[in-house]
Amino acid sequence: MSAICRMIAAALLGGLLAACDEVASDTAGDSARADAPIPDIMANQREACEASGGRWGRKPNGIVFTCIRALSDANTQCSRETDCEGFCLARSRTCSPFEPLYGCHQVLSPSGFPQTVCVE
Repeated sequence: MSAICRMIAAALLGGLLAACDEVASDTAGDSARADAPIPDIMANQREACEASGGRWGRKPNGIVFTCIRALSDANTQCSRETDCEGFCLARSRTCSPFEPLYGCHQVLSPSGFPQTVCVE
């Protein structure tokens, strides 16, 4: 191999090594950023929920968070929605145990008639 070919090969190899060093330092910066704490943008809502006796948790869709609150009249007998803090469940004729009550449920209306309510 001629001297000129060796010089060109050395220059190319040196350039490749320098580029690899830059990529390695960028990657190290990314992993350090990935380890940084993520700010809790819902901290105020979570704290207010827990301070009021609620439980902070995910909605059934698993994406959005909400405050799940136990109701003081849970499982007491009812004949209409106005008898309860939450819903009056039609099948058991008892007040719902917590709110929000996600999904579709047979409940009693304010006038005592059965109806289906769906909460997403």
